[in-house]
This record gives sequence, C-alpha cells and structure tokens, in this order.
Amino acid sequence: MKSIQYIATATLVLLTFGSMAQTSFAFGDFLTQTTVTTKLKEGKGGQVIESQGYHLEFVPEKTEKGMHLDFYLQKSDNHATVGGAKVTAQVQMPNGKKEALTLKYDAKEKHYTALLAGKATGDYKVAILCDIVGKKVNGRFSFKR
Repeated sequence: MKSIQYIATATLVLLTFGSMAQTSFAFGDFLTQTTVTTKLKEGKGGQVIESQGYHLEFVPEKTEKGMHLDFYLQKSDNHATVGGAKVTAQVQMPNGKKEALTLKYDAKEKHYTALLAGKATGDYKVAILCDIVGKKVNGRFSFKR
C-alpha cells in the first residue's frame, strides 16, 4: 500500500515540475526523496529534492577554475529562503577521491555557494548535508563534467 502512495507522489511531482530526472524511493521508516529537474520560472534549472519540509536545489556550473556549486535551501510550502544553516557538500570525484566543502551563504543572491577546484572529467556524486538550527536535512545529487 505504501508503494502506491510513493508512486502517486512521484506522479504528482512529475506533473507539477515537468520532466523528472531521477526518483529514489525508500520504504519503511526511511526518508523518501524525489529528484526532479525544474522548468518553472522560480526554479534555477537545477536538480531538486523536496525533503522534510524543505526544497533543496543544486546547480553545478563549469568555470575556468573548476565547478561553481550553487545550492538553494528553501521551505517547501512557500519557497522562503533559509539562511543561517550550516551546509556542507561531500563530493566524490570521478577517480573515487572524496572532498568536503563548506558552502557559504550569499545573502544578496539568497543561496549557498562553493568552488570545487579541478577539471577532472567524469561523473561526480554530491551529498549536501544541511544543519538547520539542529535539524538535519540532506540530499544526494550528481553531475558530469
């Protein structure tokens, strides 16, 4: 019965946001994450996860120095920006090496940001860990360079 609920949720998200990039389901007591690519005007065009009442959006961009990582943390219900959180990105490089980055909050642009130095090509896996006044909210993303 729970699987039907999860499928209905994924379908609703698909209809709401447009194209769906990836969907992850965890049954039982585990958190359900749904990842979509947003095409709405208020979206930034990145990978999105709705988790525990929060909207997490990850936007990696190539630069001369490496990858510029933008992360938008908002409340799910009204998309109000959440500043003041401790945000860390745990990045697994294409060669398997791991690197932890602290994302800094840019109050003017209302998002968190960091630079991942290097230009290695391949698949990157990113776990974003957020501590919002003691509440842990995490999301998993990926990108290719």
